[in-house]
Amino acid sequence: MRSPTSATTQQFVLNNMSLILLALVVILFSLLDPRFLSLQNLLNIGAQASFIGILAIGITFVLLTAGIDLSVGAVAYLAAVLMSQVLSSVGMPVAGIAIGMVLVGAAAGFVNGAATSLLRITPFIVTLAAMGIYRGLALGQSQSREVNFPPELVDIGASRPLGIPLPLWIFLVVLALAHVVLTRTSYGRQLYAVGRDAPEAAKAGLRVRRITWSAYVISGALAGLAGFVSVIQMGTIVPAYGVGNEFQAIAAAVLGGASLFGGRGTVLPGTLVGTLLIQTITVGLVFTRVDLYLTPMVSAGVIFLAVVLDTLRTRRLDRLNRQRIRLETV
Repeated sequence: MRSPTSATTQQFVLNNMSLILLALVVILFSLLDPRFLSLQNLLNIGAQASFIGILAIGITFVLLTAGIDLSVGAVAYLAAVLMSQVLSSVGMPVAGIAIGMVLVGAAAGFVNGAATSLLRITPFIVTLAAMGIYRGLALGQSQSREVNFPPELVDIGASRPLGIPLPLWIFLVVLALAHVVLTRTSYGRQLYAVGRDAPEAAKAGLRVRRITWSAYVISGALAGLAGFVSVIQMGTIVPAYGVGNEFQAIAAAVLGGASLFGGRGTVLPGTLVGTLLIQTITVGLVFTRVDLYLTPMVSAGVIFLAVVLDTLRTRRLDRLNRQRIRLETV
């Protein structure tokens, strides 16, 4: 029988696997190119990671309920297209643009949550269908053309309050708020309870459907905000915008420790570390001048690794917990 110390060590490694991988990746790319660890490059990684990071935070809320949201990339695209049409008709301050895109995303998440919690349709099917519907609506509204935003937006996105890029500031604020919600509020505890055992949570008096529904609204709202962050960075949206980003966001959340089976995960440091890991690999491949065509293969490998790690981590942690309980009762 393994000693309690050995089990504790294994549990620590499993819970911090993404942080260990991030450290190894940073060391590897730093050895390959000394410029990789420059302050400017690290800030760029953070700014570029803000879009996927905000998407991943929203998906973390959904994963905690044992759900999934495959529509976030399409929701971000739809929010950007609709807001561009509003801007072409009437002027609007930057804060209004951000709020408008968040509201569009929340509305999309509301629909997803209704189909999932009220109609009891499998989340994978609901959000897969929603991905096609929302992207189709966006393509129809934009007539499959590139959508451009005013240069003033890009100027704002390029600003650096206190030397830190604005998109990174937005990401950090969202991260902090999400962390407080999940760790310091009864709503956060309810999310974990629903994900661990929904029937038991219902017996305990929790409104499981409402809680599950709210997770999709949050995911949709953050997808809209992620779209805003992307818009102020790029200033233009192409028809392929957001395609595949939902898988990167899911991988970031899972690499950070969120379980595809629900009830386990954090945004800080979890989702943050998973997001930085994915973006660090992407930027590192550019620094080392890896063939551009290999990048999708590497991204697919990262997603596969996330799923494998989640499966192994879940099984092993459950086994270690059972062993710990047996040792404590001896």
